[in-house]
Amino acid sequence: MGQYQTKIATALLTVCVTGAGMAWTELARAEQAAPAQSLFQIELDGASQQPASGRLLLFARDAKAAQAEAKDGKVDAVDASPFFPAQTSVAAREVTHLLPGQPVTLDADQLAFPAAFSKLPPGDYLMQAVLDVDHGYDVVDGRRAGDLVSDVVPVHLPATSAPLLKLTRALPASDPWTLSAQTPATVRQLLTQARAHTQAIDFTSPALSAFWGHPITMRGRVLLPPGYDAHAATRYPTVYYTHGFSGNNDRMIPVLASVYAAMSKGEMPPMIWVFLDESGYTGTVEFADSVNNGPWGQALTAELIPALEAKYHMDATPNGRFLNGHSSGGWATLWLQTNYPSIFGGTWSTSPDPSDFHDFIGVDLYAPNANLYRDAQGKPRPFLRDQGKVLATLEEFSKQERVFGEYGGQMASFEWVFSPRGKDGRPMPMFDRDTGAVDPKVMSYWHDHYDIAYRLQQQWPQHKGELDGKIHLYVGSVDSAYLEGPAHKLKAVLDGLGAKSDFRFLPDKGHFDLYTLGDDHYALLKDISWQMYAIARPGSKAPPALILH
Repeated sequence: MGQYQTKIATALLTVCVTGAGMAWTELARAEQAAPAQSLFQIELDGASQQPASGRLLLFARDAKAAQAEAKDGKVDAVDASPFFPAQTSVAAREVTHLLPGQPVTLDADQLAFPAAFSKLPPGDYLMQAVLDVDHGYDVVDGRRAGDLVSDVVPVHLPATSAPLLKLTRALPASDPWTLSAQTPATVRQLLTQARAHTQAIDFTSPALSAFWGHPITMRGRVLLPPGYDAHAATRYPTVYYTHGFSGNNDRMIPVLASVYAAMSKGEMPPMIWVFLDESGYTGTVEFADSVNNGPWGQALTAELIPALEAKYHMDATPNGRFLNGHSSGGWATLWLQTNYPSIFGGTWSTSPDPSDFHDFIGVDLYAPNANLYRDAQGKPRPFLRDQGKVLATLEEFSKQERVFGEYGGQMASFEWVFSPRGKDGRPMPMFDRDTGAVDPKVMSYWHDHYDIAYRLQQQWPQHKGELDGKIHLYVGSVDSAYLEGPAHKLKAVLDGLGAKSDFRFLPDKGHFDLYTLGDDHYALLKDISWQMYAIARPGSKAPPALILH
């Protein structure tokens, strides 16, 4: 506990012992002892009638800059972004059993990004407080239903006393089936039919439940093609699709609705699509068997897939089971194909997370004195880019993530999947969050267990017959997270093994526009679906207008 927090805690404790008057005198002294800009009061006021706990976040943004970007100058929310990390300041602390009407002091110098709030230049700011009640901010890339928030409050810094922000409302749940206004009209028109052809997955996994010691549910949605008849004998190839980091079950609905519309119009072949939710409070589980997350690969391949094939008219053969995923979902599907080669007939992995840790967002994790923040010349290592411009460095991204909490961020998510378990029961950190220094012992474990390129080198002789021709990888030549680098290394490994594979480096494409051609945001997915269908139904061909290669 910091020195200012200790003084404040002592003052609040005095309320119970010597009376409120003396306590608030002590609080005033604590405020005077702290830098003028570091202390803020947050009060639970109207957002909940019950005590609340969670990660208390305080966001601050230069008022003029925020208003200049807002429509009509009205700022409805002050939030952070990994793409512009230094734009918004954020501070945090954990709170437990916060009572309605009870203020809590947040020292914004204790845990803050990009720097202590006392270092903010004097001026006018817009501020907002958020109580992240389930520590899900980093998991879903922001706020979600149930979080408690304050209004956006103008604050002049330095302040003469600790500014007060009141948590006045809980964020409401939204209908995940409400599509954005940018969704094509043809997709919106078929939404009712898509929903009628969708069935929820709510499967309790024996293997995962045994690992955690309580019931663990695997979730997702099964999309049945137009004309599917449960009483008919017709069977269909099946695509297992999973999302990237910050995705979840509900965030896949726009893709699901678009796939149904495309099948209805003959732009995609009739197949069953299984949309798998790989999100959890530790981030994305990647459907990998992990000492931290549990046996997700086993649960999928040995439990969930057999249960689905017993219920639906699926081909239930390797040449009728296909994989597709993007980003972290791309890594997950690449992992599933290479670790369960006899189960799946091919993966079409797009912009996958690093599959060769000699290039982990530009860093050779195995190099002596490897550092995630600085290269050998001491230059900052980039993490996100757009049109050649660096938007965020690895150091900025990692230190911002640390403020949001120890669960669910992108870097923490890698550790929950890849790292050995430490003595504290948590995954061992891959790198020092202060210095960026990579832990070589942890990297040795990553190398042996989850480096896909290395594992393919070791296992190719026994799996060649089951894997040849089944690995398809697409990535943009200017991927926003530099993921074309490890893809090139994986291709070199497979080429060196004499393997048949299909790698495509799409010119001038980034991470978020890879699937787009013209106005069609799912053009690549349509092309991939016909490639899959040709394996399951030899001789079938895509309509000429849809062929991209």
